[in-house]
Amino acid sequence: MSVKEQLSLIKHGVQELLIEEELVEKLKTGRPLRIKAGFDPTAPDIHLGHTVLINKMRHFQDLGHEVIFLIGDFTGMIGDPSGKSVTRKPLTREEVLANAKTYQEQVFKILDPAKTRIEFNSTWMDKFNGADMIHLAAKATVARMLERDDFSKRYESGNPIAIHEFIYPLVMAYDSVALKADVELGGIDQKFNLLMGREMQKHYGQPSQVVLMMPLLEGLDGVKKMSKSLGNYIGINEPADEIFGKIMSISDDLMWRYIELLSLKPAAEVATWRKTVADGGNPRDIKFAFGQEIVARFHGQEAATQALENFIARFREKHLPNEINELQLDSQLRGLLIPNLLKDAGLVSSTSEAIRMIKQGAVRIDNIQISDVHMHIDAGTNHIYQVGKRRFAKVNVY
Repeated sequence: MSVKEQLSLIKHGVQELLIEEELVEKLKTGRPLRIKAGFDPTAPDIHLGHTVLINKMRHFQDLGHEVIFLIGDFTGMIGDPSGKSVTRKPLTREEVLANAKTYQEQVFKILDPAKTRIEFNSTWMDKFNGADMIHLAAKATVARMLERDDFSKRYESGNPIAIHEFIYPLVMAYDSVALKADVELGGIDQKFNLLMGREMQKHYGQPSQVVLMMPLLEGLDGVKKMSKSLGNYIGINEPADEIFGKIMSISDDLMWRYIELLSLKPAAEVATWRKTVADGGNPRDIKFAFGQEIVARFHGQEAATQALENFIARFREKHLPNEINELQLDSQLRGLLIPNLLKDAGLVSSTSEAIRMIKQGAVRIDNIQISDVHMHIDAGTNHIYQVGKRRFAKVNVY
């Protein structure tokens, strides 16, 4: 591929690139670039938030560059202070190594093993003595450290900052020196650490790495970033049914964010999905398709199909009353707006009540909460509609 074509693929989905001109010059050399991305094994699961970054690593592999999957077994014992309002509890070496083992097993569900170089930063950091660490610490000032948003906020609010937390970005930066990284990938919340790597390489007489920052994927709550410590994550090693069920639990708005950052479907197909929903289609159907895509990526297509069937079966068995009213509604071949359908099915007394219940989050279709009062139900569909906790109807629209 030409440099222009490589750059187009590399930039896809990237939130910030520093500095693009430097990357172009590196690509022009024609040699495989060393692409570094570090992961601290603070918990045993790689989650979907991680895969935003790992997918970009795969892009570099496909372009013929050398990808270095760096496991921060040394930094993992310090604990990344990024975004933390309190000092993070360090892990033991045994905990870190146990988690690191599972990382190696999981990452090759995305990366090509033949094109992936796995490194541990303890390889060089365990050789540091006290004098070496002092020399490393001399490469940065306290004022520079306090430029970090999380550190400055904690300092101003009187929350303690342990000295070892200042060491974390220095060690992460030195990793770039040890690996002679040409490019480092990280989340947008890692900007300070990534730029520290550029500075550290200058101190050691190396060309500065280019920094690519990826957007952060929100967790299941739709508020905070997906995090193992917050428990709002979907692990790629979780059972197929669990992954599918968690995806089905996210809101309709959050679904589009997940599709944007995680789906490998062509842009034209995603655009068709958006148009379908904009025209009144049920977001649940899009979520079904997306959920199967993600499950298939980590468990195979057969497991994805079974996960969908299991999800529907669980809903019917667990949430439906023993008897449920069934009816046919004539759409005049044009389909029905959801408020009209709910009224015609006898689930509400008026369309205004239907709109109010939808806005309150009290309306579900096949156990999926809906929020769009303009949703259009097509002819030829057969779904179970629920209003509140006790009103159900199985409606065939023809």
